[in-house]
Amino acid sequence: MNSFLLSLYSSLSPLAFGAARLLIPLQPRLRTFFSVREGSIGALEQTVATLPSSSFRLWVHAASVGEFEQARPVIARLKEKHPDIALFVSFLSDSGYNARKNFPDAAAVFYLPADTRANARKLQKLIKPDLMLLMRYDFWPNHLLEARKQGVRLMLAAAVLQENSHYFNPLLKRFWQEIFTLFEQIFTASAKDTQAFRKQFGCLQAETAGDPRFDQVVLRSLNCSKVDHLRPFYENRTVLCAGSVWEQDTALLLDAWQKLEKRPALILVPHEVKPEHLQRLYLDLQKRSIDCVPVSAIDQTFDARRQVLVIDQVGYLAELYSIASFAYVGGGFGVNVHNTLEPAVYGLPVIFGPRHHNSPEAEGLAAAGGATVVHDRQSLTSILRVLTSDPAERQRIGRIAGRFVTERTGATAKIAGSIEQLYADAKKCIFA
Repeated sequence: MNSFLLSLYSSLSPLAFGAARLLIPLQPRLRTFFSVREGSIGALEQTVATLPSSSFRLWVHAASVGEFEQARPVIARLKEKHPDIALFVSFLSDSGYNARKNFPDAAAVFYLPADTRANARKLQKLIKPDLMLLMRYDFWPNHLLEARKQGVRLMLAAAVLQENSHYFNPLLKRFWQEIFTLFEQIFTASAKDTQAFRKQFGCLQAETAGDPRFDQVVLRSLNCSKVDHLRPFYENRTVLCAGSVWEQDTALLLDAWQKLEKRPALILVPHEVKPEHLQRLYLDLQKRSIDCVPVSAIDQTFDARRQVLVIDQVGYLAELYSIASFAYVGGGFGVNVHNTLEPAVYGLPVIFGPRHHNSPEAEGLAAAGGATVVHDRQSLTSILRVLTSDPAERQRIGRIAGRFVTERTGATAKIAGSIEQLYADAKKCIFA
């Protein structure tokens, strides 16, 4: 029996999405949200019709790329042992979908339809999942309720409950408690999160597994062949790799970098490589009289001592950190810092801005001493001087960062092991 709040949500959701359509002229992101979903269920229906039968169907939902990266090591382990599992992957964001729409292990990758009861019924009828694995967050009640109604097992992984989040709002707490209790298993990112789920929401099914992203960054760090052609340019040099940087990050970083008496070789990786963003970056570098070369045009004349390398193509960043001495991760002067584990796995000191409270791994890394939070040009210049001129201190901080990652691996085995048990149970039912 659904609670009053869930029933109210289900009844009003068509009206809410209808009202959102009326706001499209005022909100371009809403236009994108609805336009990319036009015909998506029909396209999914055609894809499903061509699929062979499977004894176990796994549906993984991720809000965007970051959340999907948490699922990847779990998927890899499952597919390696049980290649017959049919995998369905859904995304909320267009950036997540576009980045992973050709994911080779998936039978289908699709946009999650707008959260109405009608859409939820259509989706369940199509993919008929045995298990829905939801990564971290992005709870859409109608899809969850319909899944439970159809007997789908629900699992939440890498779950976090940040302090002061809306989940604890007294007016909404009962609503979220109803949502969380829909999940038969909740694997949290930390013991602190487990305690919050149990004490604040009565979710005794919550248990600590850790964050599979730690396993994923370790797995990815084992293959860095994409940047092999760049290594010779940076041999025996101190290298600063600035990853996922926005304009605020770049302006601050270049100000500080230019103030250094001894400058490290600099690699800039913009968060977006659209032509308009790159053009603004090139103009800024030109105004500062900084010579730069895009990676798409690099040749043997490139000189890392006097030229900044700009990464104008996607797919480099995670491996680029392997040739760096320390790293700056962007986003901390905007909405939230980006992936800090990618540089930390290589034992690099990490630097980022003050907006990092929505990233437990960034907070943990800073608290452990493997990262430095900067607030302005002065503090950034100060840490750059230390990391550039003091190799012993740079190595000490880097060792802390590396241990921070390796000591937190293991979530994949726990989550995948639980899914394998469900897989085995499904097999028994078929042959019983």
